[in-house]
Amino acid sequence: MSWQKEVDEINARLARTLEQGGEEGVSRQHNQGRLTLRERFNALLDLGSFQEIGRGAGFADEAADEAFTPANFLLGFGTIDGRRVIVGGEDFTLKGGSPSASGLRKSIYAEDLALQYKVPLIRLHEGGGGSVGGKGRSMGSPVYEVPRFRSVARAMATVPVATAALGPVAGLPASRLVAAHFSVMSKETAQVLIAGPAVVERALGEKKTKEELGDYNVHTKNGVVDNAAEDEPDALGQIRQFLGYLPQNVWELAPRIETGDAPDRCEEALIDIIPRDRRKGYNIRRLLDHIVDEGTFFEFGKGYGRGQVTGLARLHGQSVGILSNDCYHLAGAMTANGAHKVRRFVELCETFHLPIASFVDEPGFMIGSASEQAGTIRYGTSAVLTVALSSVPWACVVLRKSFGVAQSAHYGPDAYTLSWPSAETGALPVEGGVAVAYRREIEAADDPDAKRREIEERLAAQLSPFPRAEDFAVHDVIDPRRTRPLLCDWVDWIQPRLPQLLGESAFPVRP
Repeated sequence: MSWQKEVDEINARLARTLEQGGEEGVSRQHNQGRLTLRERFNALLDLGSFQEIGRGAGFADEAADEAFTPANFLLGFGTIDGRRVIVGGEDFTLKGGSPSASGLRKSIYAEDLALQYKVPLIRLHEGGGGSVGGKGRSMGSPVYEVPRFRSVARAMATVPVATAALGPVAGLPASRLVAAHFSVMSKETAQVLIAGPAVVERALGEKKTKEELGDYNVHTKNGVVDNAAEDEPDALGQIRQFLGYLPQNVWELAPRIETGDAPDRCEEALIDIIPRDRRKGYNIRRLLDHIVDEGTFFEFGKGYGRGQVTGLARLHGQSVGILSNDCYHLAGAMTANGAHKVRRFVELCETFHLPIASFVDEPGFMIGSASEQAGTIRYGTSAVLTVALSSVPWACVVLRKSFGVAQSAHYGPDAYTLSWPSAETGALPVEGGVAVAYRREIEAADDPDAKRREIEERLAAQLSPFPRAEDFAVHDVIDPRRTRPLLCDWVDWIQPRLPQLLGESAFPVRP
């Protein structure tokens, strides 16, 4: 006797799975300017590489003559530039992505699958958490079951995790969104919420739209997500770019690739990119572009902790973390948010054994009442101690200011340290030190402002980097134009060290 009847049922269910929420659900998704989850997978992954897991998961009540409804979480393998990944996400065309029983099981299995096969995990989020009501009673998880979020934490300690918010994301999916090494949200379509407007209004009497509660303007400034994207294709492209710098897991090294950029390239623009007038700023991102392999600087967290600049790039083909300061924002001072940003960045590099190139222009921790209320000294010290415990190779280039305790967050142990002629180093910036040490003399002068400027200029002239080089407190003072060739040499020097770092980090990334 043939099993054709059952095979026909299998095929019918698979066909129903490919329909997602049906013609009406798919049309509604498109009318709201959003792709379906399967369309997102096709845009993210190499063409034809998606291999689905759990296609038959769903629900069918034959006694009630209900047709098969597929699970509303999709999961499977795929490749990006030929490298295998796990990809999953909520299907918003089915019940708005709010998890069905089998959908929830598949979503929890995503981390287990990534851990089992030791490949990067990508989650594309659009949906809410559990709903109130339904049949029967909630039985909860058995007391002996492993906590649900343990695999989420283990994944972050083991494989690269990248996430995207591509529509409204609330509750459990919002928590999973931020449990990532890199997160991005679409400006056009995404909101990230602990709870939606109706719940907020009922509980707090606060009437807000989804956008007011949690669009990209909110969450790129508070650090909930790392980057904003212009649209869905941009968000998916940023995930592809981010993963390109990372290894498959902590037991492998990031791929070193040939970028075609000459390691001995010397950019003439670097000789005067930092003004001699200490009160004038410069474009740090343009400076970095002159040093790293052409077109490879990928910044994340730009809207958060804006005095600190973090990102990934390539030097002589090697993936490296990039840390610096933006002198156009609070002169580059480290705020509480900036310190948290630096700590997470160093933990990312430590987890995946990425060398760090630090370009230092740090005036110190931000001062003032707002800074004190934000707990800057605690968060700043956390960043400093994280750096002190790091094991990856560091190269540090002192561009301009390097002052106070905060400067220690820019120098890893055994760092290869170079200074530009514009470098200034000390316990306090000249301006702050003069205000304290020469207060009476300034107040007694006929023209206090002129006196203050005179003292500042006299002391600034004593901050030359040459005495530090003479004392072998830095490896060398260099012509800024030679920065790239020297750092490319450093990349070659550290190659034998990198395999010794493989394995799980002592302090992996936490959100």
